[in-house]
Amino acid sequence: MQIKSKPDGPGMLVAAGLLALAGIIFWDTTQLAQRTVYGLGPEAAPRVVAAGLALLAVANFVQALRGALPSRGTADRRPLLLIVGGMAALMAVLTFGGGYILATAILFTATATAFGRRAYAADFAIGLAVGVATYLLFAKLLTLSLPMGPLERLF
Repeated sequence: MQIKSKPDGPGMLVAAGLLALAGIIFWDTTQLAQRTVYGLGPEAAPRVVAAGLALLAVANFVQALRGALPSRGTADRRPLLLIVGGMAALMAVLTFGGGYILATAILFTATATAFGRRAYAADFAIGLAVGVATYLLFAKLLTLSLPMGPLERLF
């Protein structure tokens, strides 16, 4: 392996983080109870994700070692803060009983705003529609339980 330029330290750090995340996911799958006697069990999909993350970690490490990762520009923190704030709001709404639909609408609005859209009322309405559709799909069709709030009780 020929090194073209100086190794990229932050790129290697990202590779290490990806590998650690892959290890955590894989370890977590070993803690699942075996419920199937044949075929694929509940650990199959997380193991595929862990393998993919490990592959990305190795590829990222090789590119970082070669100094071949693209240069990073300056980042605008506002979109990141909006998305993280939307996730925090989602967790708060779910924790305090607001329900899945309202939490989804808030997260959708925050994410759309982070991507530069400024139609807050329309985005909230779209988020509500997406929340209702996914709630009905998961709760009614697939009979999986989602966090209940006042809107979910209408269905």
